[in-house]
Amino acid sequence: MENKTFYQEILLDHNRNPAHKHPLPDADRELEGVNPSCGDDIVLQLKIENGMVADGAFHGNGCAISQASADMMLDLVIGKTKEEAGRLTGIFLKMIQGQAAPEELEELEEAVCLQDVAHMPARVKCAVLGWHTLEELLKTEEKG
Repeated sequence: MENKTFYQEILLDHNRNPAHKHPLPDADRELEGVNPSCGDDIVLQLKIENGMVADGAFHGNGCAISQASADMMLDLVIGKTKEEAGRLTGIFLKMIQGQAAPEELEELEEAVCLQDVAHMPARVKCAVLGWHTLEELLKTEEKG
């Protein structure tokens, strides 16, 4: 029970005080992610330099889970290579499906607090919105 409370506090903190919820004027990649079933809508922005996620931000509206998940995701992938960010995305999605190994979960750092979402089918799409958007965004070339 103590762990669950701790994880809830992490989630609420990322929702109330997101470090990465702001415009990123020098972003070279941008993609909107929408969850039509509940109305969550985020725009994910990345700055990729030399194959690294140099910076990232998001803006939009949604529930506490979608907003906190996007913020934790950016905490995790900024400073990583595109390949590492893609691999971490894969681990997160496996975790939500209940298929990640314990050693993989450690790599997710605070984002592991969303593990219990797997038991709440209505909230899964909220938790994965930012991650699916990141997955698609990493495949795109820089804009214009």
